[in-house]
Amino acid sequence: MATSRLGICSVIMIGCLSFFAEYAYGEPDTALPKVKLLRVPNDGIQPQVAVDRLGTTHLIYFHGDPAHGDIEYVRMAKNGEQFSKPIRINSTPGSSIAVGNIRGAQLALGKNGRVHVAWNGSGKAIPKGPGDQPPMLYARLNDAGTGFEPERNVIQSAYGLDGGGSVAADEAGNVYVAWHAPKPDMKGEENRCVWVVHSSDEGKTFSPERQAYTESTGACGCCGMKAFADNQGAIYFLYRSAQERVHRDMYLLTSTDKGARFQGEKLHEWEGGTCPMSLESFCQFGDAVLAAWETGDQVYFARVDRRTGQRAEPIAPPGNPKGRKHPVVAGNTRGETILAWTEGMGWQKGGSVAWQVFDMEGKPKGDIGRAKGVPTWSLVAVFARSDGSFTIVY
Repeated sequence: MATSRLGICSVIMIGCLSFFAEYAYGEPDTALPKVKLLRVPNDGIQPQVAVDRLGTTHLIYFHGDPAHGDIEYVRMAKNGEQFSKPIRINSTPGSSIAVGNIRGAQLALGKNGRVHVAWNGSGKAIPKGPGDQPPMLYARLNDAGTGFEPERNVIQSAYGLDGGGSVAADEAGNVYVAWHAPKPDMKGEENRCVWVVHSSDEGKTFSPERQAYTESTGACGCCGMKAFADNQGAIYFLYRSAQERVHRDMYLLTSTDKGARFQGEKLHEWEGGTCPMSLESFCQFGDAVLAAWETGDQVYFARVDRRTGQRAEPIAPPGNPKGRKHPVVAGNTRGETILAWTEGMGWQKGGSVAWQVFDMEGKPKGDIGRAKGVPTWSLVAVFARSDGSFTIVY
């Protein structure tokens, strides 16, 4: 395996105590932060959330027929309690898909808080690729902030979408859309790889796609992936490999030169003969980035130090895991984190949301919370408010 900027973590694995030690949050607060549950507006599903520097919460969600529906956008002011009226993102009606949980829309905030959205095209999406293959679609909020520009397909040659793609954006105007698909003229999960397109003008134009990582890891066909850009412009991708169709390990790719070169690291090993249809998430947390994923029936998160590349040992919520999937993570101003996930979900089956708060040292704080009512094909999202509380959208 190629040597990684993050590869020093194989020599220096920092533990749970140092996970949060460098943050000057003051004395630990023994009070459990408030956790609020919030349903997706308009009976939507698959929420994705991001909070900008002004504290405005941006939310997208899927609405309509799971096979060919629409993506809606709403926002909520800092300390607000109600979302705005929805704005449809996709210009072609029914061009988004929710079936399988992992193919839906992804959200990123870029320069001046501009909203960028990418998603797998449905059977009604246009234009399609050769042989009616689905497109990887992208749209951005217009300059006035009143609507979205017409969606565009960013794939030029690397068709073969199955699992979901993702989008990342930074405050300098760079936008990245990533997905996994087979290499040209090749088939099979073991021949899939991550592709990325880059825009340096806030999504006005994109470069042709290029292979992000040259090592032959494969990519789990019907698993999603996640892209993220931190507040210094570094890029992170999480995806599941498929070496020999059984090594379904979690990989982290990072780039500090605007996607010109990516370094790779295997985060977690998992052997299995079938695709788990998994998803991943990221969030900024002080000078670090938190990454979350699942392995087996358990969900994990780990801290990646942006300055040194060191990664902490993965942390998992306590208890006997069973069917824990689709983790999302957030951190508040008190140095606490929350990991939320779904339980009991399956094909055409809804389930429950569960969550665990962790203290400054990465230790569980309080008990695991649970609530029923996650709809079929849906996910959960989480964000922190300025008062240190957390809100879970489901």
